[in-house]
Amino acid sequence: MEEVSALARPYGLAAFKQAREEGKVDEWSAMLRLLVMIMEDATMRGLVANPKVDDEQLAHLIIDVAGEGLSQTGQNLVRILAENERFAEMAAIAAVFEQERDRLAGRSHVEVTSAFELSDEQRKSIGDSMSRRLGNEVDVSVTVDRSLIGGVIIRAGDTVIDASLRGRLSQLGQSIN
Repeated sequence: MEEVSALARPYGLAAFKQAREEGKVDEWSAMLRLLVMIMEDATMRGLVANPKVDDEQLAHLIIDVAGEGLSQTGQNLVRILAENERFAEMAAIAAVFEQERDRLAGRSHVEVTSAFELSDEQRKSIGDSMSRRLGNEVDVSVTVDRSLIGGVIIRAGDTVIDASLRGRLSQLGQSIN
């Protein structure tokens, strides 16, 4: 799960509040994904970092690139982000928005890092267990990291369960010292 910076949180929360007030949470989600995609472009990142490009020019360029993908309030968000030089936080802003959206819908994302590919039965078992623990529906995504040696690391928001062999060996090493 992506770490959310303290700088991104107020923008993500404000965007979510605006989306709820407008009754357009899905549209706002799409707008934020579009802005993240625009900010991932190397040329755009260069322009954002260039001190010779003023805030107004940058906002206008991004609004033009986004075209019909931004509502009027979405365009206002772009202007505010430009004024406050927060485009580098765009992915984190979108992540905060999606976390709030999931919280409202009673969903959680669970990231499982495993030493080996998990079977469908293992994925379901982890999902069911985390659903009971968190008290809501969960979406499970799995990545493989062979450096874990064995076991899994499960992340759900601030909750981290390290049941990997690498983690256990590290704990053992610390207890010996």
